[in-house]
Amino acid sequence: MNSCNPDIPATGQPLLEFDHVTVFSGKKKVLDSVSIRVQEGENIAILGPNGAGKSSFLRTILRELYPVAGDEGVIFRIRGQDVWDVFELRSTIGIVSDDLHFTFTRPITGKEVILSGFFSSIGLFNQVVTPAMDRKADEILAFLELGHLKDRTMTSLSSGESRRFLIGRALVHNPGTLILDEPTSSLDLHALHTFRETLRKIARSGTGIILVTHNLHDIIPEISRIVLMKDGKFCGDGQKEVMLTDTKIGDLFHVPLHVREEGGYYYATGY
Repeated sequence: MNSCNPDIPATGQPLLEFDHVTVFSGKKKVLDSVSIRVQEGENIAILGPNGAGKSSFLRTILRELYPVAGDEGVIFRIRGQDVWDVFELRSTIGIVSDDLHFTFTRPITGKEVILSGFFSSIGLFNQVVTPAMDRKADEILAFLELGHLKDRTMTSLSSGESRRFLIGRALVHNPGTLILDEPTSSLDLHALHTFRETLRKIARSGTGIILVTHNLHDIIPEISRIVLMKDGKFCGDGQKEVMLTDTKIGDLFHVPLHVREEGGYYYATGY
């Protein structure tokens, strides 16, 4: 396995900048001196097995977890800021997670889910939806090809359909980057195909993608950089063709396998 201190791209003002960040959840160390820089608009995948620390990394971005204080060498910034408001962050970074999917599994229509993104709420209660908000929601529905489902409730939609509405919710503030945490769990083959095509469309529109996953087949062709994660550390960082090899992925998941590329996607076989 490569050293767990990968080289870090350092050109321009980074979107995310973590240098030697260590994080505990209770008494457990979940991030171990991690260092990473992600540029604005960059398409990147963070790949690792369950328990690698991927979700803890996202929770640190959302300020649900905090780095260990006291080390002067630690850098922990978003867009050059050491302190940020999570609600303001949504205009820069849209986040779609499995937890969010669970939270929205309730009788709320798809369009209401998208509109709720303006208020950081779960559905609409006493919020006043302006004509501009309504137009923006309709634009997103058209962009994601969800208009025919807008009046269906989240409880009546498939997992793939409901996750696309959550993406729509994350897009209402035109974020420069969209973070997706294990986005294809529980999706069947048709839903996986549709979801990946949605991500490709978003990436081609200019929105950066940070994909957090344990599945190679989630990594869309537009993603060029792969960061490998294991045991709370980033253990490899580089171009997709260099990182997605039999040896590196086999070592990452502790299983002998063969990585093959087909149509811009990568698949693990033989295990």
